[in-house]
Amino acid sequence: MQKRASVSDDTVLTLTGITKSFGPVHANRNISLELRAGEVLALLGENGAGKSTLMSILFGQYKADSGNIKVHGAELTPGSPRAAMEAGIGMVHQHFNLADNLSVLDNIVLGTTPSWRPYLDRRSAEQKLAGLIERSGLTVDPKALVGALTVGEKQRVEILKALFLGANILILDEPTAVLTPQESEQLFQTIHELVATGMSVIFISHKLDEVVRVSDRVMVLRAGQVVFEVDTASTCPKTLAERMIGRPLPERQPVEITRGKPILSLINVSVDENGIRLLKDVSLEVGSNEIVGVVGVSGNGQLPLFEVIAGIRAPTNGVIELRGKNIAGLGPAGIVQSGVGRIPEDRLATGLIGDLPIWMNLFAEVYENEQFQRFGFIRKAAAVEYAQKIIEHYSVSCPSPQARVRLLSGGNMQKLILGRNLDRKPDLIVASQPTRGLDIGAVSFVYDRLEEAKKNGAGVLLISEDLDELLTLSDRVVVAYHGNISAPMLRRDVTVEKLGLMMMGRHEDAKQ
Repeated sequence: MQKRASVSDDTVLTLTGITKSFGPVHANRNISLELRAGEVLALLGENGAGKSTLMSILFGQYKADSGNIKVHGAELTPGSPRAAMEAGIGMVHQHFNLADNLSVLDNIVLGTTPSWRPYLDRRSAEQKLAGLIERSGLTVDPKALVGALTVGEKQRVEILKALFLGANILILDEPTAVLTPQESEQLFQTIHELVATGMSVIFISHKLDEVVRVSDRVMVLRAGQVVFEVDTASTCPKTLAERMIGRPLPERQPVEITRGKPILSLINVSVDENGIRLLKDVSLEVGSNEIVGVVGVSGNGQLPLFEVIAGIRAPTNGVIELRGKNIAGLGPAGIVQSGVGRIPEDRLATGLIGDLPIWMNLFAEVYENEQFQRFGFIRKAAAVEYAQKIIEHYSVSCPSPQARVRLLSGGNMQKLILGRNLDRKPDLIVASQPTRGLDIGAVSFVYDRLEEAKKNGAGVLLISEDLDELLTLSDRVVVAYHGNISAPMLRRDVTVEKLGLMMMGRHEDAKQ
């Protein structure tokens, strides 16, 4: 990849000597970087490497302990998101910050009217937005309700919101994490068009093929320090992965095992909520020694599918069998005792309790075991010893079993959830987005554990929006769309392009 013509020698952003600590943890250590006009700089690093802290300092959400930031040569007021936005810095987070019940226009202008002005000049706002849409190519109906938009369209709204506020430096945090391949292609085209006008972009992603595809330069952080910086044209995904984790990654080969007898059987399962059918007569089987992948754009029934199997909600109708026994409506405790391991998509909101220590989080699903309680009293020493065993076996980086979970990186939180579930050797594992937001090293660890469980006879239902992940791990794949589940397809019979079309409801096109 040659240097883009849009990249100039003009420096628009300079970070010098940025250092930030949280107690004994050094999140950033003397980090310096420069960003040029019209350039896409990719920022890479494992979970906990310091990327999020650095971007939070740049956007004014944290104050650095030392160092300074200059935007277009002027020093940026630290610790002020408003100052960052007024300086032309915009940030699009992985999880969108939009109001579904408002229109696109209202979302974009929300908060832009000064408190001393009691009304919004809608005509001027509409004209300004129309101009931005035309220049950027970010096509979206300003009058549409955000709740009715696709995920890709919502992302366009977030980018337009930053542009509306005058951003000329755009931070994109895991921007393709919830997009179909086709929507990702549209995003890459948008980035190309934006930088052609002089926009500068900081692109944060764990998908190294995308990084090589879209960026001009790459900076790698490890343990809060810059360990590698290179022009993208001079590197490759394999080199970047090794620089991120500090060691070579082994080549992964598909694990081929003959599927055993059915462990999980869903028979005409439906889920209704407020008069809306979220799951529509879904039938699906998962056998022992098998990983079945469920893929779909977020909001197409994957969450209620996880919830009915995990015992979080009862199905409106239908049967859910585990080794021939109906488990529908047992509730979370009954599901766990029946032999189901549950890995939820939001590890901190629903998987763990951040303010409790590690040992209490790990003890939560085995508390009825006589080893850990007697006459209703917790045997703390046994529970802490059990937690230490999980920490060691699953390579959790933490100070001690007594440490609060919220102090851990996302990857280490996920290792705790894996350990808590897989140590019990469940018959069925239902895993929803198990590697979302994880670095390549942590992703490899999760893959190894799921494949190990499969080899040991478990059935795995893997719900993921990452097509490469599905095609790496799954023996069979189904597509969720508007509450329906497609017929299972063997891994060898599908491609990323075919799955992408089916995720958008274009099943006929996918057959061609």
